[in-house]
Amino acid sequence: MPHTAEAEPVAYDPEEKEKLGTRFHVHLSSVASANLADGVLAVGVPLVAVTLTRSPQEISLISAFLWLPWLLFGILAGVVVDRTDRRRVRMLGLGIRVVLLAALALMAITGQLSIWVLIVFVGLYGVTQVFVDLAGTSMIPQVAPRSRLATANSRVMAADTVFQNFVGGPVAAVLVVLGAGWLFGVPAMICLATLLLLAFGLRGNYTVEKKEKTTSLADLKDGFAVMIRHRVLRPVIAMSAVANFASTAYFSVFILWVVGPGSAVGMQERHFPLLLLAVAAGAVIGSFCIDVMKRWVSEVPLMMWAWVVQFPVLVVPVIWPSVPAISAALFVTGFANMTGNVISATIRQKVVAKGMLGRIGGSASTLAYGLMPLGAITGGLVGEHLGLPVVFIGATVVMMLSLIYPLVTLSQRLVDQMEVQE
Repeated sequence: MPHTAEAEPVAYDPEEKEKLGTRFHVHLSSVASANLADGVLAVGVPLVAVTLTRSPQEISLISAFLWLPWLLFGILAGVVVDRTDRRRVRMLGLGIRVVLLAALALMAITGQLSIWVLIVFVGLYGVTQVFVDLAGTSMIPQVAPRSRLATANSRVMAADTVFQNFVGGPVAAVLVVLGAGWLFGVPAMICLATLLLLAFGLRGNYTVEKKEKTTSLADLKDGFAVMIRHRVLRPVIAMSAVANFASTAYFSVFILWVVGPGSAVGMQERHFPLLLLAVAAGAVIGSFCIDVMKRWVSEVPLMMWAWVVQFPVLVVPVIWPSVPAISAALFVTGFANMTGNVISATIRQKVVAKGMLGRIGGSASTLAYGLMPLGAITGGLVGEHLGLPVVFIGATVVMMLSLIYPLVTLSQRLVDQMEVQE
């Protein structure tokens, strides 16, 4: 009979309870390696794309197709994650990525690469991302003690940022110089290594045992309905949906503002990943400051302040299109974004039962990420016809307006009242 990770008792010894444990650190390692591959592709694919086209509309489709699967498959993925072994879901997704990346590397080597091939690949890769990311996030309460959820989330998000930006970005810059075949072949090997780590390093069955037998359709409806009615989740998801729409419009064409002879900044392609290190630096420092900040400010006010600080600084690249000014703005954005994301993830894990985290996460992602493809397309169209500054200023205004709903409805007292005791 398979071992079920959920069934393991939690020790009552306070010192034992504070340890994150071996299972968490294996999970953390798998997140780090998977995000290294993501980081190489996140930076490398747009750099390859700008060598194939300078059209803001075509470049924006890269972001649109990356996020479209969250709209199409987010709720379904949540049901799958709650009804099956979350570890196996991650392994299957990683296996599919290996095949996709190997095929794309072969096409690059044989000279069959085009902007439309890249767009289709990004869409298929995005489908695996929906399932892999939801399963990984939902596993955190299964591999870490409840008393350390904020710390566990900050470590996972820090690993995400470090390996996706600090490591993945510079690696992508080197691989782009070596050739597109290397750019896609190396992530394929990294995904294969991550798959083997999960297969042999994280044993056990990570299915959440359901108290009542229900159908998949009932689970799907239940997760969506609970999220819509939830007094804590609803304003956060509403804000995220609007802000993500605007943010994707902004960053889908940001590379055109910074890279190339016709850009405002005039950076060379190989230097662009170094600029993104400012975001990573802010995010990593923020992740290690969260525990300290929580001693002085409770969760909800801290999350709100992070969001309030994060959005206005995005006008800096328009006002001062220089590398130092943009780097400073991106650093603040990374710090605030990490803080807000860690706190919001921790709050969700506190107010949602473990057995519903997949469904709630899938439903929330469908709404929060569902407008992002439209945002990317909007950014491309506006940038094409009205200019990039209009995209950046307009997106910043929309992001700031999105904060009104949670600011007037959320409080720490409400979160404490709705915390689930398991």
